[in-house]
Amino acid sequence: MNRYQEIFKRLSLLKEGCFIPFVVLGDPSLKISIKIIEALIQNGADALEVGIPFSDPLADGPIIQKANLRALSQKNTFLDYFQILEKIRKKYKRLPIGLLIYANLIYNQGIDNFYLQCFNSGLDSVLIADVPIEESKVFYKTANKYKINSIFICPPDADDDFLNKISLYAQGFIYVLSRSGVTGIKNKTLSLPKKFIKKIKKYNSLPLLQGFGISSSKQVKQAILSGLSGVICGSAIINIIEKYLHEEEKMIEKIKEFTSALKLSTKL
Repeated sequence: MNRYQEIFKRLSLLKEGCFIPFVVLGDPSLKISIKIIEALIQNGADALEVGIPFSDPLADGPIIQKANLRALSQKNTFLDYFQILEKIRKKYKRLPIGLLIYANLIYNQGIDNFYLQCFNSGLDSVLIADVPIEESKVFYKTANKYKINSIFICPPDADDDFLNKISLYAQGFIYVLSRSGVTGIKNKTLSLPKKFIKKIKKYNSLPLLQGFGISSSKQVKQAILSGLSGVICGSAIINIIEKYLHEEEKMIEKIKEFTSALKLSTKL
């Protein structure tokens, strides 16, 4: 049983949903990034999703785009990022850790070398944000070689053909989008229709996690009650980082409060 299977089994027994925060490594610096990740893990994160900074993050809205630029301004290397991930893995041995990345960065490292680094750093999964499932085979094959789960995104208007394809390839969990478009905070509560959730479940038994626009306890509660296994929250956390960019202690405190509140909302 891998780490994702273990955490979803444990949470199911506890009748809790899974809360996965997302942050960009190195935002606003590697030193503060580590403190942010510690705050997330110690205040309720059931798993962790981290982004490697990229200059052209097509799937992301303005909040995460700015986080990428802040991180890139630090001139960190891939080696720096993987060293941080190794440290997190050594400290939190059972925590599932996933990477969100764009294809050009993987090509630049070499596909085999990239997944080898993921394996050596103790990563559990990789989501390539700009590679559609139809073009994922070259990455998928290498990920399997190193026992790294491939995470795929399911849009809210997925048809039967797409759901069939994702059922053949998805591992770990399926990232179900609240809406089309890019990441970002929306004031409107974004609930996925129960009928659509049932339809995805007809094709596979993997946990379904809702992402894009998750920023409140009400949204988290609605997601869990609608039959999803959990949520992924990125922009709302990164918004706190940006708001308190020059007040580190306050930033960490606000992230702790926010994380605790959203995790609490996953409990039925």
